[in-house]
Amino acid sequence: MGDFTIISADSHINEPPDLWASRVPAKFKDRAPRMQRFPEGDAWVLEGALDPINFGSNWNAGVPIDERTPWSRWEEVRHGGYVPSARLHEQDQDGVSAEVLYPTPRIQNQLAWHTVDPEFHVACFRAYNDWISEYAGYAPDRLWGVAYIPNVGADIAIAELHRVLELPGIRGVLIGQWPEGGLEIADADDRFFAAVAEAGVPMSIHVGFATAAQGDTARGKMRGDMRFFDAPIRVAQLMSSGALDRYPNLQVALVEVDAGWVPYLKEQMDDRHSRSKIRHETPPSVYLERNFCYVFITDSYGIKNRHEVGLDRLLWSSDFPHGGSDWPHSREAIERQFAGVPDDERYPILAGNALRLYGVHAGANA
Repeated sequence: MGDFTIISADSHINEPPDLWASRVPAKFKDRAPRMQRFPEGDAWVLEGALDPINFGSNWNAGVPIDERTPWSRWEEVRHGGYVPSARLHEQDQDGVSAEVLYPTPRIQNQLAWHTVDPEFHVACFRAYNDWISEYAGYAPDRLWGVAYIPNVGADIAIAELHRVLELPGIRGVLIGQWPEGGLEIADADDRFFAAVAEAGVPMSIHVGFATAAQGDTARGKMRGDMRFFDAPIRVAQLMSSGALDRYPNLQVALVEVDAGWVPYLKEQMDDRHSRSKIRHETPPSVYLERNFCYVFITDSYGIKNRHEVGLDRLLWSSDFPHGGSDWPHSREAIERQFAGVPDDERYPILAGNALRLYGVHAGANA
């Protein structure tokens, strides 16, 4: 097994039970997301969610598969999910140098979806961002926080962008819908894209946008192996909006969507582009190679076709502490996935691209 630096471009925290209740204004405490005990185990209860949100699969990396369950008690959760000093030890166990940190996806999507009360919405987002800043700020060279941007107006989103970039430990921002609100880009969103591009930080979309209230029993719910489903839609919207022409430096991280589909999308979009009488001057593949990065956990097709995807566009993820992670054996999993890939091509995918994207000089964490 090689001795090389690896950075996970997509890992997660586990939100502690008092995250929101201890941080939102007093008038919202009774409505704040809360953890509640059920006969099956503990779960989050969020305003507007269809069901309690359990979290057994959000911390069970390293647990034998036949012992895993979607329900668990909070006391069972591995401490590194919410205690940063413990997280550094867990990184060392896995041989990981640093991690980009995202929230729990179903909690993330429910916060973005529920926008009936904009003031409450913003209060919940700010509470999360303050907490992740404190967590990442414990060891900002190894814990890279991603702040979550509210979606109840572009000006509110810009204000939160500027606020969080002054906080310790924040390396990028995450959106769960377009900042002005909803699933279609509005004219006002352009101001947010401009602000992100000027700040020089990546804008992440984790798996997909929040398109419905969260629940375990929803019909037609996307499976985990279909997590790339939403990404091409957001790619096409950004292209057609013209934002990528106005802000060519805007970097969009498509997180936990894999990359094996990217060469196909390039081919199809360029073919359609070449047949359009009113086509734009820039072929779609140029944007896919310039403005987007693709974060994968396990993707042998993406690695085999890494040059067609773009060697500088691929980023590896451990997904720790979620069930998709190989922790504490990520290095062994990397050796299997990257068999036959030369070291000078491994390095950008496993570390170099993350260092560049998140504004860290190449030797800083080696």
